[in-house]
Amino acid sequence: MAVWYLSLLLTLSLIPISLSQPPRSLLIDCGSTVTSTVSGQQWIPDTDFISTGTSKNITQNTLIPTLSTVRTFPLLPINLRRRKFCYVVPVYRTARYLVRTTYYYGGVNNPVLPPVFDQIVDGSFWSVVNTTDDYVKGSASYYEGVFLATGKSMSVCLASNTYTDSDPFISALEFVLLEDSLYNATDFGNFSLRLVARHSFGYNGSIISYPDDKFNRYWEPYGENNPTTSRGANISINGFWNLPPLKVFQTQLSVNRLEPLEIQWPLEPLKNSIYYIALYFADDTESSSRTLNITINGVTLYNNLRIPQTGVALFSSRWPLAGPTKITLTPAAGSTLGPLINGGELFEVIPVGGRTITRDVIGMNSLKNSFRNPPFDWNGDPCLPKENSWTGVTCSAGSNIRVTGLNLTSMGLLGSLSPNIANLTALNHIWLGNNNLSGSIPNLSTLRMLKTIHLEDNHFNGPFPSSLANIDGLQELFLQNNNLTGQVPSSLKTKLGSNLRIVPGNSLLDPQNP
Repeated sequence: MAVWYLSLLLTLSLIPISLSQPPRSLLIDCGSTVTSTVSGQQWIPDTDFISTGTSKNITQNTLIPTLSTVRTFPLLPINLRRRKFCYVVPVYRTARYLVRTTYYYGGVNNPVLPPVFDQIVDGSFWSVVNTTDDYVKGSASYYEGVFLATGKSMSVCLASNTYTDSDPFISALEFVLLEDSLYNATDFGNFSLRLVARHSFGYNGSIISYPDDKFNRYWEPYGENNPTTSRGANISINGFWNLPPLKVFQTQLSVNRLEPLEIQWPLEPLKNSIYYIALYFADDTESSSRTLNITINGVTLYNNLRIPQTGVALFSSRWPLAGPTKITLTPAAGSTLGPLINGGELFEVIPVGGRTITRDVIGMNSLKNSFRNPPFDWNGDPCLPKENSWTGVTCSAGSNIRVTGLNLTSMGLLGSLSPNIANLTALNHIWLGNNNLSGSIPNLSTLRMLKTIHLEDNHFNGPFPSSLANIDGLQELFLQNNNLTGQVPSSLKTKLGSNLRIVPGNSLLDPQNP
């Protein structure tokens, strides 16, 4: 049986984060080549975080400067459609980040409607991006989530799916470091949070964000056609968990009589999933007994919740929902005032898709850096999501994800072969034939699982790698048409026979025919 974690927090000491690098907030203006300042925040170009794609200007007028440029990525042939295009940014390992992507199409691809595609964080599927409805209304679309940084960098990737019919694109990308107290009821080792709704109830102004919210979260208005009450600025909220901005508590939805307050929230039906719910309340009277019973779709969330002036947060980290959602606030026995509510956040709890083990990630990144022209999609997690693994990379299944094969035959690769390929101890096959790789062949004897090595038709030089004779399971070794020198171990000749190919093209001594 699933256990739903349900708790009430009145106060919580915040754990300070004392870090100097990377920045606590990183705002990236995708497609831009210049730094700009918008609403007191600095936006930087994206060229330091991605090496592929095309910068384009939006010809339509935009009210926000960061929406005037986009970076687009080519729609690939069907057999390559799942290749991902990744931004990689520096982060603090084990820290929690709010990540937001913004999309304003502006007709950049010229077809009538914008493309639909996927977005991915590290090795986990985040969501489908579908901006069609917002584009028809002339609006931008944004997606937000909370993710754990498992390494010193985090990737946000775009990838085509079966519905993509033109080039994927992105307008802006934001990373904001969160304090340890925020959303800490979630097991971020196994789950992430995808924002569904965040509203300031009773409020009908523009979106509340920075500087009112120091974490730059967006609190949308939820005041139109609802019983709105303005409360002024003299509100004392303190010790508040999740730190909603003070402005959220300056309006409220309320009823003056001792009767239920019903809210359909969010306005759109929900898919069948598990959700994180946080509701925020603060009384607007100096002395009262405002006590509520709260239900969601008729199921009790909490009974006898007393609302103090200093504020209270009510949350559930795992709550199943599907379809329309109705929150009912009912005066509890003994309450002298009707119900009120100030704000709410709703996230879908999404499973972490897994991660390629660290030593393989290090090995693959070293290999990428030794190539002068690695495949364009060699960023982010090498193996995950499975359908978006790197070009030429084969990986194991199960929970312990390893790189098991490399096949980059005839890819026009330049550069060398990094010695750190020895980290990839689960490799069965290395196929790098018919490229323009040079330098020496590193010691591969630690790769005990290797069965085939194809390095033929390159420009490798130096002595023949005699350490290859120590790989017991090796079945096939192709090294012809390189510039190797020295002597071939007789044990290799005996073991491999015709599956050892070293000529033409090398200056090698055959132990049987010196």
